[in-house]
Amino acid sequence: QVELVESGGGLVQAGGSLTLHCAASTSIFSFNVMGWYRQPPGKQREWVALITSAGNTNYADSVKGRFTISRDNAKNTVYLQMNTLKSEDTAVYYCNAQNRRSFWGQGTQVTVSS
Repeated sequence: QVELVESGGGLVQAGGSLTLHCAASTSIFSFNVMGWYRQPPGKQREWVALITSAGNTNYADSVKGRFTISRDNAKNTVYLQMNTLKSEDTAVYYCNAQNRRSFWGQGTQVTVSS
């Protein structure tokens, strides 16, 4: 069974930065795509960013230019560097990994105070 463990969330002031980590229990080479999603309070889960096994990236318009997704294959870890955080970035952030199945982490809370 694949496990994804997120870490790095917390409370930060608007304009600040955080880096989220997603550590996989298996080689991330086994996944075609890994990504980050978030669920703001009272809203549905939404896609934030993805990175393919080839290293290609894509971002939601709301975070483009502020967030950067990256991967360290040796550490089986995917990162989400979040800069210039806004109050609307407040959410539970989830890591996702896909091959023939989709796997989710337990989520990490990010709270941005204005």
